[in-house]
Amino acid sequence: MAAGTDAEFTEFVHARSANLLRLAVLLTGDRADGEDLLQTALAKAYRSWWRVRDPGRAEAYVRRTLVTSVISWRRRGAARESATDRVPERLVADQSAQVIDREVMRQALRSLSPGQRTVLVLRFFEDLSEWQTAELLGCSVGTVKSQTARGLAMLRRRIGQAGERLGSDT
Repeated sequence: MAAGTDAEFTEFVHARSANLLRLAVLLTGDRADGEDLLQTALAKAYRSWWRVRDPGRAEAYVRRTLVTSVISWRRRGAARESATDRVPERLVADQSAQVIDREVMRQALRSLSPGQRTVLVLRFFEDLSEWQTAELLGCSVGTVKSQTARGLAMLRRRIGQAGERLGSDT
């Protein structure tokens, strides 16, 4: 790759990596896996940078690569999640309700099926429409709608259960 192109890619990474990492962490449910996923996607983008160097296309390309890579990892079993009925670290009363809310949401998101989590992250964290989400995932709008409805219902149950547990601990 030419020096100017390297500089453009580096500039893109510096400008967009924080948002892309947030998406990757939400898709995987884990910071370390999210970092690995983003690194994989950026490596693919670097190899194809000559085609996607337009900033608008580049971010869409990397976002799609994140989604397709996480789906591929799941199919291969590379990103193993193990369900547990207890949180590894004990939630301690904190001065900041936001910290608890984020932890509850993170745990609730991790409890969803990979498909439901992916659809909810794309719809509500990335603010994509049903149509854009369906196009990105290569499925129908109806699938996006049903996965959204089921995922939201499960999130409501999980967050309610977490609230009951937190309320009984005090």
